[in-house]
Order: sequence, then C-alpha cells, then structure tokens
Amino acid sequence: MTSPRDRARGCLLGLAAGDALGAPAENLTPEEIRRRWGRLTEIEGGGTDDTEYAIYAASLLVRHGHTLTAADVAAAYRAEVIPSVTGPMRGAGFSELGTVEALRRGLEPPLTGLVHNHGWSDGLAMRAAPYGIFCPGDPAEAARLVEQDGLVSASGEGITGGRAVAGAVAAAMGGAAPQEVVDAALSVVPADSWTARNISRAREALKAGDPAALHEAVVVKHYPWTDVAPEAVALAMAAFLAGDGEVEAAVTYGVGLGRDADTIGAIAGALAGASQGESGVPSRWAARIGPVTGKCLPVVAGRHVLDVADELADRLAEGGGQAGAPAEAGKPAEAGKTAGADAPAEGL
Repeated sequence: MTSPRDRARGCLLGLAAGDALGAPAENLTPEEIRRRWGRLTEIEGGGTDDTEYAIYAASLLVRHGHTLTAADVAAAYRAEVIPSVTGPMRGAGFSELGTVEALRRGLEPPLTGLVHNHGWSDGLAMRAAPYGIFCPGDPAEAARLVEQDGLVSASGEGITGGRAVAGAVAAAMGGAAPQEVVDAALSVVPADSWTARNISRAREALKAGDPAALHEAVVVKHYPWTDVAPEAVALAMAAFLAGDGEVEAAVTYGVGLGRDADTIGAIAGALAGASQGESGVPSRWAARIGPVTGKCLPVVAGRHVLDVADELADRLAEGGGQAGAPAEAGKPAEAGKTAGADAPAEGL
C-alpha cells in the first residue's frame, strides 16, 4: 500500500514536473503547441511561481498545522515575503502582486484578497496541493485550510478553485479513484459556482476526446488573461481524468491544452502524483527537478520539493496540530459567498 509520505513526494514532484513541462507552453493555443512540439513530453527548463508558492504554502502548514489562520498567512507574508521584494516579483501572478501591495498599505484579510480585483485568478489553486497532502482522505478539512491561505490573496472563484484542488488532492492522498477524486473536488465547492459548473462541463466534454471540445466548454473567449481559476482548475481535472490518474499521461495532456499551461500541468501532476506516489513520476522528469531558485519568492530559494514533502509527512505523522472544528470544516456555501462576483461574465 502506498504510504502518505510516498504520496506526498509524488504529489509535489508531480506538481513541479507539470509546472516545468508546461512553462514554455503558457499562453499558447493547442494548435501552436502541436506546431512547435507535436506533443510536449520533455522538460526543457525550470519551473515557475507555481512550484515556489506551493513550497511556501507547505512551510506554513509545517509551522501552524491545522491551526493555520489567514492572520498567520498575512503575518508570514509581511515577515518573509515582502522584505525580500526589493524590485519586481518576477513571474508572480496578478493576485499575489496585488496582495503584496495591499499588505504594504496596512490592509488585512479578507480585504487584501478583494482590493486588487484579481481574486478570481488561479494563484491559490496552483499552490493548493500541500493542503490536500496535509489532510489525506479529508477533502473538507483540506478545503477549510486552503481557504485560510486564500483569504489573504484571493476572493470568490479564486478561493473556490483552491478549495476544489485541495479537496481533490486530499481524496487522491486517501487512495480514491480518479472519478472519485473529481467528485471530492465538487463536494467542497458550491454546486452553483462557476468552478463547479466548469468542472462538470469539462468532464462531459472530455467524452468527445477532442481538446477543442474542452476549450469550447470552459475557456472564456476573448478574455486577455489565461489565469482564470475556474478555467485552469477544470482543464486540469479533465487532464487528470484523461490520463486515468497516470502522471505522464495526465500532465502531457494538460500542458497540451495551452492557456495557463504551467498551472494546468502543475495541478494535474499534483493529483496524479498523489494518486500514484513518487514512482509514478517519470524518472527522466524527476531528474530535471532541482532546488528552486527563488526567482519569484526569494524566501524559498534552495528548497527541493522532495524535502518539503518529507517535512509535511513528518508533521502529519506528529498529528499536524489541532484539527479545525468539524462544524467549520468544508462549508461550501461559505466559500461561494462571493463566487463569481469578480469574474468575467462570459465564463458564468
């Protein structure tokens, strides 16, 4: 039986591999990806902010466990992230850039995730996997924890997308089958949310066997940015299902969809890695994953995802801190209070 430690290592290694494989395809169309690579299967360079932010999220869990609050996350940003930002945050997403400015102005969550008007972005979803690792078999608690992180930098569908990914990873960590993993994602978000509708649409469109059908089902046409959480999360879930939970099949399918390809690859890789364990990640990909450079988050420079996964597994084995109250864990309606309020209308 696959151990939690092995699944944790597979999850973060799969995330880093998907991030790195998808990086050169970010913002491209599936047609352009096919023209350049045919099928993108080999990692050419390093990862992006997706991996660095996931490492940072894991460090928060190692420190605070189940008692993590939005105030803890905001305090950590002020103590560790903001002092190291002396120039532009290279490669950071809109939501994180806006959050840093909001914190500098003295605002507190949830306002820090609301004032920058990019709360719908997939910044939380891209770093949600550690919360699922920390709550194996408990999607509701994983969703509750990731929302505490999300309140600092996201709002509405941005938080909902993070909850979906954390819940899905938690299910995969518990050994759920691929369809059950996606069901777990849907179980921790409001049924009438943009995220839930997109996941359901993507799952149905996947039956057509054509990436164009997936784009038609969930992509916001003519919108200039690709980091829309309901879109990226739905495409990543579809890739995970298309690969039947296998890491290479899921990730290569995901990055071939283009759009926010590194985030789609990272989420698909995290889900498949949690399902398969470390040995499920192709060895040629694993060999290309080194310590992160800290180009976006200097505070994590030199950290390797496998060491971070081991730290999470150790903290989990210790009990992880006091769990949140069952009555609070995974309340979908709370996550969806503002769902879609800041979203492009065409995606609803």
